[in-house]
Amino acid sequence: MQLTERLLTGDWAIRMNSFETDFKRAVCAKGFWAGLIIELFILFKAGFDSDLFRMSVPVLAAFPYSTAWLAEYQSGFIKAYLPRSGVMSYILGKFLACTISGGFLETLGCALYLLIKGEEAQEINLMLIFISGMLWAALSAALAAWSSSRYIAYGGSFVIYYLLVILYERYFKELYCLYPYEWLKPNHTWVFGEQGIVLLLSGMILALLCVYYEVLGRCLKRV
Repeated sequence: MQLTERLLTGDWAIRMNSFETDFKRAVCAKGFWAGLIIELFILFKAGFDSDLFRMSVPVLAAFPYSTAWLAEYQSGFIKAYLPRSGVMSYILGKFLACTISGGFLETLGCALYLLIKGEEAQEINLMLIFISGMLWAALSAALAAWSSSRYIAYGGSFVIYYLLVILYERYFKELYCLYPYEWLKPNHTWVFGEQGIVLLLSGMILALLCVYYEVLGRCLKRV
């Protein structure tokens, strides 16, 4: 009983709650709801198969929480919070909250669109939408950690997304596995089917986590 009380009231509980706190902040943030409203507007105006929706994914997924650590770093809040949470818990909490909230924003918007449109929108695969949103949110978070710039965080992932689209459509038609549109709605046969896309994007997210952890860890040493 005493051990349980210590776990619930000590530093361990604070570290375990780091992600929960960050995620609540992410989904309650103005950026999350602004991104959701914009996505719904795009979906109902242009449709799921439109280039406008597809090109909006890397931008809107970054809205909720990709620059959260930067705001805390610049405000000085991180100096009070970091000693209580621990470096590892802080970094993982920020990364997971960013990626999951980014994927959740995209999925929620598409789910509402699917619910209202019904049979007209049955081609939407919410699992692929979620993992794609997670990927671009993770990339934005890594760019924010690397550059310490909100502009690069929000714009950098879009630029990379656009370059991948151009490279596939103009030069490398055989590299459909690196075509972002394919991740949202596959038109080719993948190994393991759609699960192959999930595995590919999950691997990319893990790689970005390693980058994020390394870069942000160095920044936090100066706190």
